[in-house]
Amino acid sequence: MLKKKNFFRPYKILLVMYLFFLIAALLISSPSEILNGLKKILLAPDILITDYIAVGGISSALFNAGITSIISILMLIRLEIKPNGSTIMALFLMTGFAFFGKNLLNIWPIMFGVYLFSKYQKQPLLNYSLVMLLSTALAPTVSQLSFTYDNIPLGMILGAIIGVITGFILTPIASHCILAHSGYNLYNIGFAGGLIATLLMSILRSFGIDFDSRLLWHTGSNKFLLFFMMFISIYLISVGIYFGKDNIKKLNNLSNQSGKLVSDFYLLYGDTTYINMGILGLFSTLFLLLIGGDLNGPTLGGIFNIIGFGCFGKHLKNITPILIGATLAALININPLTSPSIILAILFSTCLAPIAGKFGFWVGILAGFLHVCLGVNVGYLHGGLNLYNNGFAGGLVAMILVPLITTFKREVRQDEF
Repeated sequence: MLKKKNFFRPYKILLVMYLFFLIAALLISSPSEILNGLKKILLAPDILITDYIAVGGISSALFNAGITSIISILMLIRLEIKPNGSTIMALFLMTGFAFFGKNLLNIWPIMFGVYLFSKYQKQPLLNYSLVMLLSTALAPTVSQLSFTYDNIPLGMILGAIIGVITGFILTPIASHCILAHSGYNLYNIGFAGGLIATLLMSILRSFGIDFDSRLLWHTGSNKFLLFFMMFISIYLISVGIYFGKDNIKKLNNLSNQSGKLVSDFYLLYGDTTYINMGILGLFSTLFLLLIGGDLNGPTLGGIFNIIGFGCFGKHLKNITPILIGATLAALININPLTSPSIILAILFSTCLAPIAGKFGFWVGILAGFLHVCLGVNVGYLHGGLNLYNNGFAGGLVAMILVPLITTFKREVRQDEF
């Protein structure tokens, strides 16, 4: 158990990390250059895939990610929410997707919708704090409707209204979605968001409204961003070593967890969890470069996603089979291994890590393989409005695969008996 005085330490640790984001941004560019790039980011339609580094530059993307994350922490502190694995994970997702889709302008209508839902339920907002942060998966809905059409004021009103509605209905849908995949898809909000975005996109298309596909993908900054991710990962490992106790024993125990929802590694293993997060950061960054991928906004989002879930379900043992299977699927895909959709599908396929953790190495490879096949195709359904596209795909894979696994394993046991 964590001592009461240490409850808010994770916020302090993350605030230090996000201050580094801001310092790095100021070392690269002047304040005026950062603000000009940030303006471009705020006014850009954010449909997948919109790389904020390509839109506004590295410094502005770092600044957006840092400020968005700091504001999120301050909101949690204001609500007096004691940090655990889920809140740390949610903050890392805010950070990662603030490199390609979430910004200081488009997150508010969605979160306000969750706030209204808490009022409707007559429950304190702190009960919905996790959903409030993760619901911003649908932030592109706000930007896309706001800045796509010539009448921007009308578009902004429409975008805000739709954003509030999606935030309001997301919570009850998400609570039922977890039953569909039995907790084997870590990106449950992405699954729920995919369903809502698919419904919304279907309604819009019925009125003849559709959005052009988008691909902004930055290249050429691997050296700097490699240094950046190495620094973040080593920082987390150092924090874990300094504050953690019995680290080797706890890491061994952690790696034997399946990761199935809800697996709160931080509550179980305390500060040692930061070591797991840092190791995942190093591993996923080097893995990406090994297969020839680019370090940019979307791939940083994927890496921060893996790091964040290092305190809420992922470790090397259960993501490795998934990544192997995903890479095998990528190698036989008609698209090149290094194409953006394939690279992102590989990184985000680790949402299915609990399947490998529960059912073993070979089933994990199968899950990763199937995820890439689905992940590169389901984007059309929601028109790129759901940032957690692979959470949607992962939910579908888990819905199909888990019942088959459990059924056939049960039959095998009965035959053996």
